[in-house]
Amino acid sequence: MDPEDVKILIVDDEFAARDSLTKWFQLDGYKVDAAEDAYKALELLEKKPFDIVLLDIKMPGMDGLELQERIREIDPDIIVIIITAFASVETAIRAIKAGAYDYVTKPFDPDDLEHIIENAVDQRKLAKENIRLRAQIQQLNNFDEIIGESPRIKTILDMVRTVASTDSTVLIRGESGTGKELIARAIHANSPRRNGPMISINCGAFSESLLESELFGFEKGSFTGALNRHKGKIEIAQGGTLFLDEIGDVSPKTQLDLLRVVESKKLTRIGGQHEIDVDFRLISATNRDLEAAIKAG
Repeated sequence: MDPEDVKILIVDDEFAARDSLTKWFQLDGYKVDAAEDAYKALELLEKKPFDIVLLDIKMPGMDGLELQERIREIDPDIIVIIITAFASVETAIRAIKAGAYDYVTKPFDPDDLEHIIENAVDQRKLAKENIRLRAQIQQLNNFDEIIGESPRIKTILDMVRTVASTDSTVLIRGESGTGKELIARAIHANSPRRNGPMISINCGAFSESLLESELFGFEKGSFTGALNRHKGKIEIAQGGTLFLDEIGDVSPKTQLDLLRVVESKKLTRIGGQHEIDVDFRLISATNRDLEAAIKAG
């Protein structure tokens, strides 16, 4: 999820803290509103949706913990991050038990806070995707969306059931419009990874450099325009399935980089210095005759 798609509400009775946080996140592209107390925050929460609330605990009138409970009543999916200069184990435990995503104390590094926000947003996005996928699992398990009574279709469905029970890398070949992604989703939904995410990407829609950024992710400042750290689709597919459509359009270099990740189960973001452990199943699809393309050079 890009920063411009994330709506943040900052609630802090100290003007300096509220103003500096607002400017910091606006510079990074986030949509930000601010409130000086719990009552103003509740007014804003009733008027517009927010993804994240950065909430100070010590405020006059209604304190942050009480406001957190009210936020849960308004929208239990809002991510609440507690910020306070009055750190104690007791308040941290109370905040987490009440549903806070995390807890940071002043003074803090804004980069660290942004990293917490990125992780929280990714987790929320994946949770929503998982809910959507689980709602489809029963249909997919019964192959209700794959229509056909011919012996060839039945053979394909038998192959899907067999392949789904393994963790092997899969290549699906077929003409455009023949339901390759539907087959991929059926494999995922019947696999041991069914409770993980299924992440899809059309490789033919990206240039080589953009596709590498989408797949492998990149670190902040790794190239012109890399204003924030970005997780790639491989990381987001952790514990689940990555579906690459039109794999035949991928350059040999990117295919080799992808092969290294699949074999080593380790990933280094573009501009990064550290390897990240990854665990995903790869399913690819193409409408091209790859053997003929290889022979043709």
